[in-house]
Amino acid sequence: MMLRRGEYHSFSGGDARYLYLVPSAAVVELDDVSHAVLERLATGDRTANELAESLGARWSGDEVRSSIDELLGVRAIHSVVAPPVAPPSVKSKRSIPLQTLVLNVTSKCNLSCGYCYEYGEDRIVESGTKPRFMDEATAKQSVDFMFAEAGDSPSVNLTFFGGETLLNFKMLKSALAYAKQRGAELGKQVNASLTTNATLLREEIVDWFIENDVGVTVSIDGAREQQDKFRVFSNGMGSYDIILPRIKDLLARHRRKPVGARVTLTGQNLDVVSIYRHLFEEIGFWEVGFAPVTTSWQREYAIEDLGFQQLLAGFQTLAAEYLSEAIAGRRHGFSNVRDTLEEIHKGMSKSHPCGAGFGLLGVATDGDVALCHRFAGSDSHKLGSVFSGVDHAAQATFLETHHIDNKTDCSTCWARPLCAGGCYHEAHTRYGTTTQPNLHYCEWIRAWTNTCLEVYGTLATKRPDFLTHLS
Repeated sequence: MMLRRGEYHSFSGGDARYLYLVPSAAVVELDDVSHAVLERLATGDRTANELAESLGARWSGDEVRSSIDELLGVRAIHSVVAPPVAPPSVKSKRSIPLQTLVLNVTSKCNLSCGYCYEYGEDRIVESGTKPRFMDEATAKQSVDFMFAEAGDSPSVNLTFFGGETLLNFKMLKSALAYAKQRGAELGKQVNASLTTNATLLREEIVDWFIENDVGVTVSIDGAREQQDKFRVFSNGMGSYDIILPRIKDLLARHRRKPVGARVTLTGQNLDVVSIYRHLFEEIGFWEVGFAPVTTSWQREYAIEDLGFQQLLAGFQTLAAEYLSEAIAGRRHGFSNVRDTLEEIHKGMSKSHPCGAGFGLLGVATDGDVALCHRFAGSDSHKLGSVFSGVDHAAQATFLETHHIDNKTDCSTCWARPLCAGGCYHEAHTRYGTTTQPNLHYCEWIRAWTNTCLEVYGTLATKRPDFLTHLS
């Protein structure tokens, strides 16, 4: 029986060798014998006897054959005559329980951020007739819709989004009060969160966060020069000096839930290390997460090749710091690496890149239901409404069409279990279709995933107890 290498990605961490097994998304540590077997197979197919003979000077035949059996068991190698059958894709034929509902409570904002998809040329809303603010009746119907779609799930996540979410604060209060009332009646826990630019924070609002256990994420791009590059008012005035005292008050008072910072990176703002230092170490956010701007490549703020290299270098610096702090038993707030480590530890193998349309839905100001908050308001990506319900047939068709198995560009990529082709909105903005993988991110994603695997492997060797907290 001829043997051949399976599909995996090899990496090192903590002086140990590992494999990331693509079909199962498992991580396994290699001993010297298994490593030697795989190196021999890298030059061509061989039988077990040929492998045992070629490695006989270092290990006995029984040791080599035992290693071969272990590698076959985890599908790191397979028979050339009868390769293992790929596991069947899980394609849902029924309604998917809703886990998170994102209410776009307003499409209006008091800032005029230069890269914002809400107001920029990349905005995908086809209709200009939708209200700028969600009314109370639509919000309550959205809550009823959320519970109906959640099925038997014991908890639901209700997230408020915008525009600037706090412009519709009165409605937020009534919507969450109603959600908690209905949740108590139905025996379901309601977890509430929102995103804000922090310009409208005041004592009354922070009190409401505390009283209602609302998770808060602040959109902020760094220190004054970084923040005021794009995040400005309509008159061009920067927002940093307005939001800083408000954020400090929020962090000092709201300790019920961690407050995080969400940074949009552009071609002109890629110094992630200095941004992290300012937001985590100086201001005191619990965690800091970074996301490249979503835009077409023609925009002057788009990130291009050299920018991705700079971005990767910064991420790798912070990942190394995260590793050092974790080994020392201290907390580091770089959420991008933590999130990926959690996915690796859970053995996550994604059929779709995110929860959009798959456990997560977005609601526009008029009650139309979309794939996610970024598509809320787009007639082309509508899946129903909170008044008439979800078109589950359209939802199922979307999920089947966008399954990773249908993305031929991804079929040979070892990072596909964690990427699954990338953000639908990014693909729509870059390529004009949600079905297109985000090929401009491929090298970056593979390099970053490899970095996270190396961090994971080192922690598995030096601080395995740390990984138990990722489950």
